[in-house]
Amino acid sequence: MTGLDGGTVLVTGGVRGVGRGVCAAFAGAGAHVVACARHEPQDPPAGVRFVRADIRDSGDLERLAAETGPVRAVVGNAGGSPPLRAAEGRARTHAKIIELNLTAQLLLARAFYGPLRDSGGTLTFIGSVGAVRPSPGTAAYAAAKAGLESLTASLAAEWAPEVRVNCVRAGMVRTERSALHFGDGRGLEAAGRAVPLGRPAEPREIGEACVFLASDAASYITGACLPVHGGGEPPSYPSARGAVDGSAHESAHGGDRKESGRDL
Repeated sequence: MTGLDGGTVLVTGGVRGVGRGVCAAFAGAGAHVVACARHEPQDPPAGVRFVRADIRDSGDLERLAAETGPVRAVVGNAGGSPPLRAAEGRARTHAKIIELNLTAQLLLARAFYGPLRDSGGTLTFIGSVGAVRPSPGTAAYAAAKAGLESLTASLAAEWAPEVRVNCVRAGMVRTERSALHFGDGRGLEAAGRAVPLGRPAEPREIGEACVFLASDAASYITGACLPVHGGGEPPSYPSARGAVDGSAHESAHGGDRKESGRDL
C-alpha cells in the first residue's frame, strides 16, 4: 500500500515524455491524476484529467490550484531545454530556460503550499544529473536544475513537518524528444551503453521513483535528491587513460563504452 489510493496527484507537463510516465505510475498506484500543460494534447493519457495551465503564470497557477482541489501530491515535471551553447542564442532565451526550470517551480510550490499543508502531502521536483556535473550545450538548464536542488532543500526545511519536499535527479530518459540531443535512435542507444545499467531510463521508471517519494514508504524522507540514473555516467579519466594505454577504459567498464551524451 502506498497511501495514495483515491488521492489526487497533479503532474505538470504530464502529457508527454517523462511527465506521461509519471502520470501512468501514479494512476497505477490508485491515485486520481491531473495533468497540466500549456496546450491540450491530442492523445491525453488514459484515465488522466487534463487542465490547461502555464506554470510560469501565477494567475494560471491560482486557477490550476482551484480546479485541482484537495491534492495529495504534486510533481513539478514541466521543464526542459533545447541544445543551446552558452555564448549562442539570444540572452532572453537563456533567461526563459532558467525561468521555466527554476523560477516557475518556486511559483508552483507557492501556489500549492496551502493544499499540500492541509493534506500533509508531498511535492516532488524532477531534477537532472546536469545539476551536479558539467553540461556543455545546456548550461542554463543545468544551472537551473542545480538551483532546483537548493530550492528542494530549503522548502523541505521551511515546510516540515506538514509538507515533504524531494527531488528526483534523473539521468538520460528515452522520450519522443531524445533526438534533439542524441540524433537518431542509435545515438541514444550508444549513449545508454555508457551507463552502468546499459540503457537509458523509460519514463515510467522516473514515475515509479516519484510514487515512492510520495508514498508512506518514504514518510521520513524530505529534502532529498534521489538519483535515478542507472548508476550515472562514467567519469572522463578512464577514457583519457585508455587513449594512452589502450586498456584502462575497457578494464573499467567491461567493454568499449563511450561517454554518454547530455541528459534530457
